Parts: sequence; C-alpha cells; structure tokens
Amino acid sequence: MQLLPAEWAPQSAVMLTWPHRQGPLGRILDRVDTVFVAIAAAITPTEALVIACLDQEHRTHIETLLSQAEVDLGRVRLVIAPSDDVWARDHGPITVLRDGRPVLLDFTFNGWGRKYPATLDNALSRTLQQQGIFGSTPMEPQSVVLEGGSIDSDGAGTLLTTRKCLLNPQRNPEYDCVGLEGLFATLFGTQRVLWLDHGYLEGDDTDGHVDTLARFCDAHTIAYVRCDDPGDAHYAELQAMEADLRSFRDASGAPYRLVPLPLPAAQYDEQGKRLPATYANFLIINGAVLMPVYDDLLDAQAQALLAACFPDRRIIPINCLPLIQQYGSLHCVTMQLPAGVV
Repeated sequence: MQLLPAEWAPQSAVMLTWPHRQGPLGRILDRVDTVFVAIAAAITPTEALVIACLDQEHRTHIETLLSQAEVDLGRVRLVIAPSDDVWARDHGPITVLRDGRPVLLDFTFNGWGRKYPATLDNALSRTLQQQGIFGSTPMEPQSVVLEGGSIDSDGAGTLLTTRKCLLNPQRNPEYDCVGLEGLFATLFGTQRVLWLDHGYLEGDDTDGHVDTLARFCDAHTIAYVRCDDPGDAHYAELQAMEADLRSFRDASGAPYRLVPLPLPAAQYDEQGKRLPATYANFLIINGAVLMPVYDDLLDAQAQALLAACFPDRRIIPINCLPLIQQYGSLHCVTMQLPAGVV
C-alpha cells in the first residue's frame, strides 16, 4: 500500500537549499540569508534541518550565521550539495509511505518547464543520498517531471493540483489528465485528483503551482487566496478559482470548509514587475505553521485566519519580502521529510 502523507503528518526534518552568491538571489544575499536564518530558527526547536551548501566556504558561512542566531546546531545537518537555485520544494525528494515505511521519489526537475538552469538542482537529492543524509531510506528515480509545489495531499488519497502547471507541454507532453491520475494512483496511492481550472498570480513563473493558490489544512478544509477588488488583475481568475473550489467535495461527499486568505497588497520589483506575494505559501511543521508575511496591513488578518485553521499549532510569521524578489515564498524554499526519513 502506498500513501502520500499530508504535510501535517509527523516530520523528521525539513530540507533547505541555502542561497549563495552564484545563484539568482545572490544580488540580495544578505537579505535572503536573514529569511533563511529565521526559517531555521523556527524549525529546529521541534525537528531536524537538512541544509544543502554550495561548498565548504558556504558551509562555514551558514554555520556562522546560525551560531550567531543561537540556532541549535545539534539539530542541523550541513551538507555540500551544489545547487542552481534555492527552491527545495521543487527539486527536493517527495516522500511516500509504502506499507508504512518512507520511500523517497526523486522526480525529474527541469527548471519549471525549461525556464531556468536546473542541472545541479536535478541532481541535488541524489547528492544528499550519496552522502548518507537519508540513512537507509530508499530513493527511487522518476523520469516524470514533477515539482513538489505543484501538488498538495490530504494524506487520505486526495490530491489537489492545477491543470495549467501539470499539463504544461514543457513538462510531460505525453500525459493528459487521465494519464497523470493513473500515475498518481500508482506512485502516491491517490484515489481522487481535484483539478483547479483557474487561478494565477502575477509574477509567478511556475505555471500556477497550487501551493501559491490553495492548500489543504486538514482533510475537510482548504485555505485559498481570494481577491475582492474588481480592479485588480487577479480578480476574475481568483473568483473563478473560488467557484472551482466550491464545486469540490471531500471524500465523504461533503463540501469543503473553505477559508479565504486575503491577497496581499501589490509588491513590485525594480523593473516594475508585480511579484507573487501570497499567504497560501505556508509550511506546516511539527507543532507549528510557518507563515509568509510581507510588511502588509493584511498580515495580521491572514495570521488570524490560519490560526483558526490550525488551532493546535503555533503560527510563526516569517518576513518573505526578499524571497518574492525571485518569484517564490516560504513553502517554495522548504521540503518536509516525514518521520523515519532522517
């Protein structure tokens, strides 16, 4: 029996691929380092942290930053595994439970449909395995292109995703929805796939990753991004996405409890391009939820809404303004490793 656990299932660790000077975020490295240190400080009280470092100099730099922030280095495993970029959600392994034991699926990563260099990132999970980070947990290579941010699991056989991303011809042109559903049934034990036909964020370069738009909070609850301003460019698509969500039913046949998260105020880069700020890009860890915030008046409202979705977990805000400069946020730079992996 195969199962893709929900993010709220017990975890052994979270994986980070730390930014470096040679990567796209190198131009604002000091600011991004601060975000990563905050993420590390929030994770290590309850679980381990696996950090991929570019080289020995980079490893020493990260260790110094964490020590200065009084992060418990006993919970941190710093490993030299060169990377192109920081988005561990998409190049990290996806863990399934096979007869209750974890197995790492190493999907092909091609830079979100060949948009960016990805050779190092595509090899990164194997590099970690070769250095013994995952112990005896087996890793299985997959020829299919799949990014962790493009799917969300309720841990009970239902997968939430978007057609725009998974059916993008630069990923797996040989697959249609039926083919992908069959693949997911085999690899993830999926019984149902909920396909979002609508929803996007300006500045997003993933073709609509679901982890920026709508997320399971439990098997009966979905938090999602809503736009209430008819003058905003997102309005029509996000309203249509809300209609998609209202049409979905949980495994028992009941409508989902839908929790609308506000759309943060528009943020722009130096060239005037709108950036994909979203509160849906939260990370669930043992005992807490790490939530991206943006120095926005709506941060507190979004935090209260997520707190109601996760009454048994602390909500820890992390300022992610630097991350969206490269078109991702908090969930995008992390990959949870379920209990038994590390």
